[in-house]
Amino acid sequence: MSDPTSAPPDDARLHERIATSFERQGLMAHLGARLTHVSPGRVHLELTARPELSQQHGHVHGGAIATLADTAGGYAALTLLPDDREVLTTGFTIDFLAPAGRRLEAVASVLKHGRTLTVCRIDVLAHGDDSTRLIAAAQQTLISTTAPGSDAAQH
Repeated sequence: MSDPTSAPPDDARLHERIATSFERQGLMAHLGARLTHVSPGRVHLELTARPELSQQHGHVHGGAIATLADTAGGYAALTLLPDDREVLTTGFTIDFLAPAGRRLEAVASVLKHGRTLTVCRIDVLAHGDDSTRLIAAAQQTLISTTAPGSDAAQH
């Protein structure tokens, strides 16, 4: 079993690993989310608002925003782990600060990376024609697990 605190792979391989995993996310595809940035300890996801994602007042539903934030944080944590590890969310809080705009961006960064647990902060931004504003702030705790199909999972 590899050390979950070992150095991450080079940036191109890291981006490919995260992008390949992201493409398997059925919910992200259903929402229309896009992976726009990957670097060690940091991931950005974007989502364009559309009527199917709205709540009864016409704003993007908080569940869609929280899902975007949770996924971004999970991938930010995963960037610091070796290939035979995955993450699962063990705790997640989000504060909604303002209604969402047309284009949302979840910016996730690792606050603390430990041997077993990783804590991430996720800012969800709304980008308008001439402004960007913070619409939600989240914090997440994730646990490192053995990746399904890895050699470590077979033992």
